[in-house]
Amino acid sequence: MAIGQQPWTIVGVQPLCPPEPDVPGQVRLVQRTDDDPSPPSFVSTLDTVSPTLQRNTPHMSLTKTLACMAAVAVTGAAMAQSPIRTTRIVTGLSYPTFVTAPAGDTSRLFVLEKRGVIKIIDLNTNTVLPTPFLNIDPIVQGGSSVNDEQGLLGLAFDPDYANNGYFYVDYTGNLGGGDTYVARYKVSDTDPNVADATSALVLMTWNQPFSNHNGGWIGFGPDGYLYIATGDGGSANDPGGRAQDITDQPLGKMLRIDVSNSAPGSLYEVPADNPFVGAVGDDEIWAYGLRNPWRPSFDRATGDLWIADVGQGLIEEINFQPAGAPGGRNYGWRCMEGNNCTGLSGCTCNSPALTDPIHTYGHNAAGGISITGGYVYRGCQIPEFEGNYIFADWGNGKVWTLQYDGNSVSNLTLQTSNISPSIEGVLVNQIASFGEDANGELYVVDHGSTTTGQVFRIIRNPALEPLPDCNDNGNPDSCDIANGASMDENGNGIPDECESNPADLDGDGLVNGADLGLLLGAWGKCLPPCAADLNGDGTVDGADLGELLAAWSPR
Repeated sequence: MAIGQQPWTIVGVQPLCPPEPDVPGQVRLVQRTDDDPSPPSFVSTLDTVSPTLQRNTPHMSLTKTLACMAAVAVTGAAMAQSPIRTTRIVTGLSYPTFVTAPAGDTSRLFVLEKRGVIKIIDLNTNTVLPTPFLNIDPIVQGGSSVNDEQGLLGLAFDPDYANNGYFYVDYTGNLGGGDTYVARYKVSDTDPNVADATSALVLMTWNQPFSNHNGGWIGFGPDGYLYIATGDGGSANDPGGRAQDITDQPLGKMLRIDVSNSAPGSLYEVPADNPFVGAVGDDEIWAYGLRNPWRPSFDRATGDLWIADVGQGLIEEINFQPAGAPGGRNYGWRCMEGNNCTGLSGCTCNSPALTDPIHTYGHNAAGGISITGGYVYRGCQIPEFEGNYIFADWGNGKVWTLQYDGNSVSNLTLQTSNISPSIEGVLVNQIASFGEDANGELYVVDHGSTTTGQVFRIIRNPALEPLPDCNDNGNPDSCDIANGASMDENGNGIPDECESNPADLDGDGLVNGADLGLLLGAWGKCLPPCAADLNGDGTVDGADLGELLAAWSPR
């Protein structure tokens, strides 16, 4: 019976490993739909999709085939249990609100404390450096309690930080009694672990009519522009109608500015393709109709923008803008909360001009009360977790993951028990933020108190079969290759330093009859990567056989 017909149901598609010429490169995960309770299994699509696979199968090396079998086994195990857990890396922080790192800086993580301090976590030792990177506590208002929504709320490193040393912060200041400031600072010329506190250049500021709903996230998009998320100004139900007001009103918005090419006397430029340039509306506005966007993020692989928006009293929501889509989207607040009509003025409920959220949850036992946005996982340590968006609820500590293909949400999974407690048995709650390091690995920020704030790393579930680590450096081989720590010139997924002899085709440390069999099985034309083509001329022939025999070491 063909796969996909009853009694089988396709429940997923996984990469075919190793890739071969003329092969579509996938296997289907199928499951019986009758009374058979057995778990899903992997079945090749060769019978229905690619008869050429059978023709090319002899050209697969045993090393690649075994690697493929291991990958399938690992993925199959992941179906039975979550691929993620957490481990605590630091504690003793004061109300941390965010963590991030400059591009390419794989040894440090920068953590914000709400009171106005940025500290550095040494990822090699999992310790906090004793001297803060930046301390602007004297000019920051707020940050003195768990429920205080003011303080130092955002940090973004310039895409060219390695050369210009610029970084940007978003905070509520003493000046103006809690007004928002977006300012640029510069790292010290003499110490990479200390910023120059005198280098401040305020780029933008605006009035905050109330102390809550300050937004505060800032981040650079794949276009190199700085995005700034602002809340609606606070109180309840946006009494000033600010989120829908696009004239002289930055609140309830996503702003977008160019900080790299400012004209003389100008602090920033406005990108020419911002939606209200040359039209009615503030030039800086990219999107509007937001209540309190808390921890948006860009997918580092696709450039898609995710915006988690805190609801009023009924619904929390996640909004999504695909990479390359034009600006000007109206996410509906205050006439809509999630997919519900509020009865408030400002826009027309369910108007086609509004952009609906891709996911919502209610203020109930199954949901929560205040969403914390996260990231799409694009690291290399947890291949089973690739492409999942993780988010949480501040009020009850629940954590979920989901996947989104641009049309529909799938694989919504409650992950709370896999996040808390950590593998050390430490509870993870008060999730103020997620964070991403330079390698794309993810972190959880636990707000804590004045002395108990914590940061946890999301790790691969230790219960799963370990990933290959041929050089025993604690990193999977795939990560060493992806991060440039190891070379893989023949493209077989094994770091070159682990392959002392290219004629050792099965990777057992010997060149013997097993390797000879693999070479003979691949005889003829062979497209790269082709391990048996020892001289790299595109053909497995007598020349390659000669090289193998010259390296013969049967024991």
